[in-house]
Amino acid sequence: MRSKYGAKKTQVDEIIFDSRAEAKRYRELMLLQRAGEVTEVILQPSYVLMPGFRHKATGKRVQPITYKADFLVTYKDGHQEIEDVKGMKTDVYRIKKKLFMNMYPDLYIKEVSA
Repeated sequence: MRSKYGAKKTQVDEIIFDSRAEAKRYRELMLLQRAGEVTEVILQPSYVLMPGFRHKATGKRVQPITYKADFLVTYKDGHQEIEDVKGMKTDVYRIKKKLFMNMYPDLYIKEVSA
């Protein structure tokens, strides 16, 4: 089934990816891991952009805002890269990226073109 952006869910190694491009990048990372260039690949790491809280005036609980990347890749030299495979940068993504940059100034999102 395709999303409204034309992405088609794709399965690799019994993992279902949101798009063919994301599955392709996973295959590339697995090759790099087999070659010893990459030591670890974490799927969909999540980062808190705004913690949840209870609204004082209403008493209602407000859920946290999170950003979920596609991959967290650790290379053999120890450095890590947060990767997001992008076919289209939505308005929500652009806002979350800015919030991410503010919350995690020492981290960088590497955008991989679809």
